[in-house]
Amino acid sequence: MTWHVVLEVRRDGPEPLGAQIADQLRRQVEQGRLAPHSRLPSSRQLAQDLQVSRSVVVEAYEKLTGEGLLESVRGSGTRVAAHADNRIRKPVVLVDRAVPPARFNLLPGTPNAATFPHREWTSSYQRAVESARYQGLGYPPLLGVDQLRTELISYLGRVRGVLGHPDNTMVTGGFAHGLGLICAALVELGVDRLAVEDPSHDRQRQFIEENGIRTVAVPVGAEGLEIEPLYASGVRAVLVTPSHQFPLGIPMSQQRKQELVRWAQDTGGWIIEDDYDGGLWLDHRGRHLAMQPVSPERVIYAGTASKLLAPGLRLGWLVLPPELTRLMEMVRVRRDLGGDGLMQLAFADFLRSGLLDGHLRRMRTRYRAQHGTLMQAVEQYLPAATLVGPVAGLHVFATLPESADEERLVARALRQSVLVKGSRVFYDRPGTALPGLVLGYTALGRSSISEAIRRIGEAYEE
Repeated sequence: MTWHVVLEVRRDGPEPLGAQIADQLRRQVEQGRLAPHSRLPSSRQLAQDLQVSRSVVVEAYEKLTGEGLLESVRGSGTRVAAHADNRIRKPVVLVDRAVPPARFNLLPGTPNAATFPHREWTSSYQRAVESARYQGLGYPPLLGVDQLRTELISYLGRVRGVLGHPDNTMVTGGFAHGLGLICAALVELGVDRLAVEDPSHDRQRQFIEENGIRTVAVPVGAEGLEIEPLYASGVRAVLVTPSHQFPLGIPMSQQRKQELVRWAQDTGGWIIEDDYDGGLWLDHRGRHLAMQPVSPERVIYAGTASKLLAPGLRLGWLVLPPELTRLMEMVRVRRDLGGDGLMQLAFADFLRSGLLDGHLRRMRTRYRAQHGTLMQAVEQYLPAATLVGPVAGLHVFATLPESADEERLVARALRQSVLVKGSRVFYDRPGTALPGLVLGYTALGRSSISEAIRRIGEAYEE
């Protein structure tokens, strides 16, 4: 019987062949791709498969046996050690799936499932199925189906001011998928560190590091990401949320955007713009467009349908600098063969027919009313809190007095069946952060929002 493992060695790299084999096997065990007790090829067979000397494979096997990851059993060859499951890392996801049960969910970024436009989406999907009858259902292009990329560029230019071309646009399976591809491309470019905003999405930082890039926290000030610490860090790439900073909610000033672009030009760096809730600016005045048009050659623009429609669609998009497009395709071909063609055709129809515009108009009206209810409830039941930032997106940041015990408040609110996140979890150094709450308000009706804040107010008074 023949056993196979998928390995790849590079003879033109600085790392010895045996170390390459050991590193890849170790990674496959830790990722769970090679399960405990899995039998590996014999050293002779693997050497033949990889066209290397048998001694190179023996060296790699001996190294991992010494680490306790592999075990050699007389008469049975080399296997993954039975206790290797202690080394398996659980995959990092950007959504907290271990959500405690609670009646009132104030977690940020949670759209209300009841608002999904089922009838309109069904119509678009049916038209996509009909069109596929004539176009076929082969593998879609790695960048995404032509119709969707064309519609995306038209929509993003009209609504977010994005400058791009369908040939430089990639459809992804959501933002996390796109970020993983970007991380892989950065590694190919020799970039091993990525600056992130402080505060920022805590799971996002972990996700980036799991994708082989170390994160460097750079503080956010009143105008957005601080530029001097960014220069001092020596990084060559940065991830920002300029239109509606997460979680603080403040938009980046135009001057700070210009300074950030100047940093990219001075250092040859890359800016990743996460426009996670673009199109959900609720204030009638002062709408902030994307920063990508300030420097399309240095900014990677990333958007998603998760907040606009539903995360379950697994639809996202990247508008890439032309210089990076080919590299991103090369990175992607190693990971997948593109996304769901029918889903992409349906979303293209949804954009082309104006159904997304109509849906977002209804959502903005609904969210404004919910935001107003939240403001009134905070003023009435939690007057010690101060709401920060414009009326936008799916959450509000509320600062608390420095003396407030944020951790106890969050725990007491949960005992009152209110699920809410404190602000310190989003900071790289939580001990230096002022106490606060990140209030998501879109998953609840207006009466439930009032009741949830009332319960938090009671917990605070305790």
